[in-house]
Order: sequence, then structure tokens, then C-alpha cells
Amino acid sequence: MLAFNLILTMKNYKILFAAGALALFTATGCSDDFLDLAPISQQNSNNFYKTPEDMKNALTAVYGSLQYGGQYYSSMSIIGELRSDNTEITNPAAGADQQAVDDFTNVPVTSISSNTWNAHYQGIQAANILLDRINNVTMDDNLKERYIGEAKFLRALMYFNLVRIYGDVPLVISAINNPQEGYTYGRESTQKVYELIISDLTEAENALPASYTGADLGRATKGAAMALLGKVYLTQKNWSLAVEKLSQVVEGTGQVNYSLVDDYANLFGPANENNAESIFEVQFKGGLNGEGSPYSNQFAPIGSGTAVVAVGNPLGQNIPTNEFFQSYEEGDLRRTVSMDTSYILNGNTVRHNYIKKYISTPVSNLDSDVNWIVLRYADVLLMYAEALNEQGFVPDGPAFDYLNQIRKRAGLEEVSAVNENPALQLDSQAAFRLAVEKERRMELAFEGHRWFDLVRTGRALEVMASQGMQAHQALFPIPQSQIDINPGLMTQNPGY
Repeated sequence: MLAFNLILTMKNYKILFAAGALALFTATGCSDDFLDLAPISQQNSNNFYKTPEDMKNALTAVYGSLQYGGQYYSSMSIIGELRSDNTEITNPAAGADQQAVDDFTNVPVTSISSNTWNAHYQGIQAANILLDRINNVTMDDNLKERYIGEAKFLRALMYFNLVRIYGDVPLVISAINNPQEGYTYGRESTQKVYELIISDLTEAENALPASYTGADLGRATKGAAMALLGKVYLTQKNWSLAVEKLSQVVEGTGQVNYSLVDDYANLFGPANENNAESIFEVQFKGGLNGEGSPYSNQFAPIGSGTAVVAVGNPLGQNIPTNEFFQSYEEGDLRRTVSMDTSYILNGNTVRHNYIKKYISTPVSNLDSDVNWIVLRYADVLLMYAEALNEQGFVPDGPAFDYLNQIRKRAGLEEVSAVNENPALQLDSQAAFRLAVEKERRMELAFEGHRWFDLVRTGRALEVMASQGMQAHQALFPIPQSQIDINPGLMTQNPGY
């Protein structure tokens, strides 16, 4: 079930620099504890949304939810990487709940499940508030259409995360205005959730501009909606629609224009954010009262002091596995950008793997300018190659071209259907499929894709069984708190 209490403030969002008080509703434990949801002394959802500036602030709240701990501040990297064979917890001090995700021992009461669930539904509620109220506000029609498109893109992204993590989830498409409404929602089928996601993204594509400038840089664009929709179709194994949508991004027929950055190293870090390859990033800015990102500190080894990150506490989360380091081909330029295996502390070399992609100097602890890249053009090229291959293997056909674009930038030799080097020969659909999977692992390392790729391709159990995975753990458990609140409608995923 979904039940909501009141949050009285919202986060500033880097691309908007807006601030203000906004009433949202978030998950709580018991209906007996609900308080008055419209305190006289505070603006709230019943009287706040009257002007274009109010709607701008409402949209800021939707973007701001992406920064929550249960979304891209923490959960999406834990689930997308730590659950996979890319990273591990090597020091128990990094956190018991994260250790449980890594070891496949997480249970319905693990905080990561509940935090992820709550944070995504908080964001969905914020999007629904805007969508419910914006048509009653007198404002420029084009701006109104754009705000609706942005909110629908963000809602679709959050539902896409939820459905991939939990399977069937409650489908809430209107703002919940009082506690009792929350008790009417049970789990809906993944098919219905995907129907909403596709509808939202289609509308967003039609409403959003191809690009922004100035202070608006970083907002959701037409290309972001198209790329995410292509990924949705790929996840559903709807190869023809995936090819159609992704081709519009790659071939430029969708009126968008992206390109690979020449140097892989120039994709990451505050100086490179929102570049020509970037399609959508979660925006962070250090020094703005909690708007910074934690990744530099999160991924530095425990005990490294200031040797890896000069400011803040190293937390030792998402440590790259030795197997992953050794999986790179000789000469792959991406490895030294993505990870390292040692650091110098007090003049001594300490052998310890760690992620380098997100290293910067924070303003303070857990407070850096590093963005989280959700979608970039290399991801689209590899998805397009995958979808083309699934439609039908064509020796040295277009799918090879897109795969080799990624390999060429990485400093690697091209693959082909006939090759004197067996390691570079892809002579079947199955061989090409595994080659794309490996290329995605190396290209998108530590960007939150690996676990979802393994589940999407049906390879998770085969790859992760040796690390304790059982078949039912392709999905995470529904938070026990949600079942306890409303056992009549909320059910647990099998096996938990």
C-alpha cells in the first residue's frame, strides 16, 4: 500500500537554482499516526500551485527527488553495480545492508529496499502533483507543455527503475491527497506499468525540445525521452520498436544530435558534465546546502585517508572486483579511467581496488560537483547494436559498425564475422550477443547498468549463481513495511 505524510521543504536543483517550501507526501508506517496534512502555517498542495513560478518550483521538486538516497544519490549505484559482478563490499564497515545486497542475503526489512521504494514514490507523487494542477494555472502554453513533458519523463524514469527492481508495483497516476487514498493501491502488473512508462515517454518526446542552453542545461530533452523509450523496448524484448526508436537517436532522424566524445577520459568529472555524449544526467552541485553528490567519498577505500579523495571520509562502497579488472582486454584505454588497484598512503603503496570515474575534490564530506550519468550516447549505440542483432544476425552488418565505434574509442581492434584472430571473430548471433554484453560492461562500468543488463538478458543467474544468487532474486523483495500496512492488497515477491 502507499501511505503518505508531509514533507515541508524541497531540495534546490542545480539547473534551476530555485528554492521554496513545498508540500509532498511520503511513506509512513501506520494510519493512526497521520497528522493534519495542511498545516495553517505552511504552504501546501491545496493552496500553493497558482502561478507559473509555483509550477517551476513544483517541477524543481520532481528533479530534486532524483537526488534522494533511495534514488541516484545511493540506491541506484548499489543495486546497479554492487548486486552484480562488477563490485563488492570488502570491508564490513561499509554497511551491513549493502553487504546483504552484495551477498544476496537481503530480506524484506533491509533498508535499501524500503529507501528505494519510498524515494521513488516520493518523486512520483511530486510529478503527479504537478500534472494534476498545472492545467489550472494560467501560463505560456509552450512552457506548460514543456513542464508536463519533463514531469512525465521523470515519472517514467522512476517507474522504469521500480518495475525493474520489484516487478509488479502500485501504479499511481494522480496525486494522493489524503492518507486513506493510499490504502486503495495494490500491485499492478508489469505490463500495465510499462504501458504508462511508454505513454509518458511518448508524450514527453513530443513535448520536449532537443536541447537547452544556459541555466536550463541538464533538463530532460526529446533525446532523453527517445533513448529511455528505446531502452524500455529493449527491456521488453520488443526488438522492432527498439530498433525503430534507437535508430532515430543514432541516425538523427528524431531531430536530436549526439556524438561520442573523442577521449573516454573526458566523459567524467565536473569539467565534463552535460557534454556532447551526455543524454541525461542527475545534476549535483557542491556547496549548496546538500545539493552535492557523495560518490567521491562513497567509492574511496576505507582507510585511505586523503590519499584518494582529499576531503571527507572514505566509505569503501562499490569496490571493483579483481575479476572485473582482469576482464579488460589488453590495451583497453577505459580501465585506467574507470578504476585503479592501488594508492600511495604515507609513502607506501597500498593495494586496493577503487572506482576512479567519480574522483574529485568535494567541497566538504559527501558534497562534490560530480553528476550521475543516467543515459549517454555510447549506451544508445550498444543498445542499437544489440537490438539489430536480436532482429537477425547479419555478418559484418550495421550492428558491427556500432559496436566497433565503441571499441575504436577504447583503443581496441575491430571485431568482424571472419577474422584471423579468434578472439575478434563474431560469427553467430550468440557470439555477437555476448560481445555486446561484455562491451557494455567495460564501457558503462560503475554507471549503474550491469545488474539491470544481466537481468534483462536473462543471464543474471548464470553469472551470479556462484556468488549466492537464487532464481527469485532477479527481483528485490517488496519492503515488509508496505505489506504490514496493507496486507490485503500488498503481496511479497516469491521466495522472500
